[in-house]
Amino acid sequence: MKVAILGAGAWGTALAISLGANHPVRLWSRHGADAIARERSSPYLPGARLPDAVEVGGDLAAAIAGVDLALIVTPTAGLRETSSALARLAPDLPVLWACKGFESSSGRLPHEIVAETLPLALSVGALSGPSFAQEVALGLPTALTIASRDGDFAAATAIALNSPRLRIYSSADLVGVELGGALKNVIAIAAGIADGLELGRNARAALITRGLAEMVRLGEAMGGSAETFMGLTGLGDLVLTCTGDLSRNREVGIRLAKGRTLEAVLGELGHVAEGVHSARSALACSQRMGVEMPITEAVCAVLFGGEAPLIAVQRLLSRDPKAE
Repeated sequence: MKVAILGAGAWGTALAISLGANHPVRLWSRHGADAIARERSSPYLPGARLPDAVEVGGDLAAAIAGVDLALIVTPTAGLRETSSALARLAPDLPVLWACKGFESSSGRLPHEIVAETLPLALSVGALSGPSFAQEVALGLPTALTIASRDGDFAAATAIALNSPRLRIYSSADLVGVELGGALKNVIAIAAGIADGLELGRNARAALITRGLAEMVRLGEAMGGSAETFMGLTGLGDLVLTCTGDLSRNREVGIRLAKGRTLEAVLGELGHVAEGVHSARSALACSQRMGVEMPITEAVCAVLFGGEAPLIAVQRLLSRDPKAE
């Protein structure tokens, strides 16, 4: 399968390295394509070398010419622009996206953005799951899920892209898979706050468990399946993001707990932490749906309401007990 990977950040580069071992791959970068092609590496994933067979360029039309699949690997903020460009160049090209979270300006999930910008594309879906880019680039075992409302497309593409080091499952629950990828980042910020305050592993386990309950409640209210949240794109991604030292969202929480401002933290990280943008949209969805999400509310209070992390934690702990 000929694949065009659109976006040469850490995740796009890692996927190019992994998929490039078995498929013809072109990697498109909006900026710095010549340097990436020359040095065979992305500045966002230092130390990871692109295979010589992976073509790198900055011309989008050339990148997608003759390919079987376009894989958009931009931040969610860049999905609309990239998919709109695809609509002009190849409106019916099969498309996957690997971005997670809500669009901050509209509150839309990625599949809603693609439906607006690529109405003629019938074969579309999301690629998601527990995956640190650095480990994928190193060839360490990773499992992901392709989700599409077209179950046949999801299954066929999963089979085509599956490999011993990148095991890929399929799902027809596009909403559930996307919500899992968005909401776990919000809970990871909460877990980072708990870790930064040195509240212990018990507190972290409680946050992960109750965070999962929040994810399921909102997921079901928005049309997703509870079963999806028990899988790779729900529980799997949640555990990884809440416990892994490579998690940007967890690191946001840790630094906030240490007294850093959000502006300073985001400037220091130098990478997108989707949970910051997703938290506000997730809370708005929960309020619109009448779904209780106290951890998400606490994260938003810290991120946007100026509440001290310790006070937010104390508010959570002082809630009235109830049946689990």
